[in-house]
Amino acid sequence: MDLLTEAFAWLNDPLNWTGRNGVLALTAEHLRVTVLAVLLAALVALPAGVALGHARRGGTLGVVVANTTRALPTLALLTLFASAGLFGSSATVLACAVFAVPPLLTNTVTGLAGVDRDVLDAARGLGMGGSRRLWLVELPLAVPLVAAGVRTAVVQVLATVPLAALVGGRSLGSVVVSGFATQRYGQVLAGGLLVAALCLLAEGALALAQRAVTPRGVRESTRRATAQRPRRGLTAADPVPAVAAADGPRSNGTAR
Repeated sequence: MDLLTEAFAWLNDPLNWTGRNGVLALTAEHLRVTVLAVLLAALVALPAGVALGHARRGGTLGVVVANTTRALPTLALLTLFASAGLFGSSATVLACAVFAVPPLLTNTVTGLAGVDRDVLDAARGLGMGGSRRLWLVELPLAVPLVAAGVRTAVVQVLATVPLAALVGGRSLGSVVVSGFATQRYGQVLAGGLLVAALCLLAEGALALAQRAVTPRGVRESTRRATAQRPRRGLTAADPVPAVAAADGPRSNGTAR
């Protein structure tokens, strides 16, 4: 019996899906840890990203500092927390929250800072103050990028949470770790397939959610810009795309 056959045999066993350590219970715990980690990261990254993007000052430095955390291996953070006496889901939530901050902060800063200045000038000319411009103009236009940041963070955390099993936490990684411990490599493969399937489902659901929260005018403007590119006859070696990219925000602003 080869490895793939063993994996599907393990997945087809109803006993592996029920109980405290069954797939359903572990998936629920996996999702719970993921949600807590992303929410914790969002509480830090989203307000900071909104402030930096709205001010259009210090955003680059903030993004660079946040991205330095990508150099910290999540497993190293889990080991550090474990050495400090923090085990299980709590350690995993903190470690994954650190991992989720960069995409959330980067996309929020980029989304707000990328709003066309002509649009902001028009809003200012209508008598909108800073707060009203932020809530009624900047944030709605930044929603696609902010949503993309949330989508990236969620999928990354989903793929990282299995490491919780290494510090006493419960997740779908427990299936993998248990398989290695008992040398049942079909079970290891089955656990990997479950994690991959969960990430793909989350990616698809969040892609639909991102489309749903994107304002219709932004979607139409992006669709028109994409449809116009082939008609211009541009190639990757053509220097004109740089000009087209610079003109893009102004055309989008006009469309809005």
